[in-house]
Amino acid sequence: MRILHTSDWHLGQHFMGRSRQAEHQALIDWLLLQVTQQAIDAVLLAGDIFDTGAPPSYARELYNQLVVRLHEAGCQLVLLGGNHDSVATLEESRPLLAYLGCTVVPAVADDISRQLLTLCDQDGQPAALLCAVPFIRARDVLQSQAGQSAEEKQQGLQQAIAAHYQALYQLAVQERSRLGLPLPILATGHLTTVGASSSESVREIYVGALDAFPTNVFPPFDYIALGHIHRPQMVAGQAHVRYSGSPLALSFDELGQSKQMLLLELAGAAITGISPLAVPCFQPLCSLRGTLAQLQRSIPAAIAAIDQGQVLWLEVVVEGDDYLSDLQTRIQGMLDGQPAELLRLRRARSQQSATLQVERSTLDELSPQEVFERRLELEEMDDALAAQLRQRYQQVLMALQEEQA
Repeated sequence: MRILHTSDWHLGQHFMGRSRQAEHQALIDWLLLQVTQQAIDAVLLAGDIFDTGAPPSYARELYNQLVVRLHEAGCQLVLLGGNHDSVATLEESRPLLAYLGCTVVPAVADDISRQLLTLCDQDGQPAALLCAVPFIRARDVLQSQAGQSAEEKQQGLQQAIAAHYQALYQLAVQERSRLGLPLPILATGHLTTVGASSSESVREIYVGALDAFPTNVFPPFDYIALGHIHRPQMVAGQAHVRYSGSPLALSFDELGQSKQMLLLELAGAAITGISPLAVPCFQPLCSLRGTLAQLQRSIPAAIAAIDQGQVLWLEVVVEGDDYLSDLQTRIQGMLDGQPAELLRLRRARSQQSATLQVERSTLDELSPQEVFERRLELEEMDDALAAQLRQRYQQVLMALQEEQA
């Protein structure tokens, strides 16, 4: 059996005001080609299917298209809710999509046996058991208790999440015994693990007081398909615990990454292979840094490197000439008549320099985190206090998102 692990599609995302609909359409087309060429039996999308809890209509159309096309290709699809996803949005079509070979797990189920799935090979025979764990909210596994310290809350939440995984693993072991087949036991998760390396586009998850989940607490799954971190990586050097990463670059600091999905090959009870499938770049992005004289050379070189018909999305960081008041006009002049758009222009004077607005910057173009960070830059405080404020702000954001969901 062959399984494809992916995550963090963020359908409906606007990249600094630019729609990514065309990229996501190209991604779906590419995925269907891989399903055919690689003889893939199942696709696991480990959370953050949508970018917001109320995705635009075109994002829902892409979602439905993904389900229908994989059904037509005879490929199973498992969709897990992430911290960006609305439980209600995913739940509303879950029963209907089940008829199309798609299993949606929006949130932790009251009956956890619903989170134990049997994945079948092309002959319809059981080939693997999947403990399908979505993003876990504190209210899903804990009852709040008055008078607890932050350390006690963190410890309690870690124990509750660990117990959830352990209970599912034991169910899977029992099911394997009942079937009498040597099946591998897989798991999913949408969370930050200890040691994972993230990027600026990742909205840190603070579930209660839980910053990161200890990897050594996971039961002995044969493979753990993780989502939330956008950089593809093994966790703690363990080849069977993996973040696939996002298939599209979701921020400029992800440009150095090779975007990928992970192809698992199973035979009997063993994982016989884990190999990356490189995802093409559907929209060229570039971040350039230097003086105006250096940018006069580097900008044309970057534009020359893109394919015919493409438009380059550009971030520019100006060094040395930051005292000039007409930087935007000068940089824009270098781009006139060229297939390039300036999405972000920054001065390199200090870490506290504000982002220059290429266009009129509206709240629709900024995430709540970006608004908070800009406000925080205006204050003088030590790093420890700033970190505490960020954590409390994330807790407030998460509480509001849960209410809206």
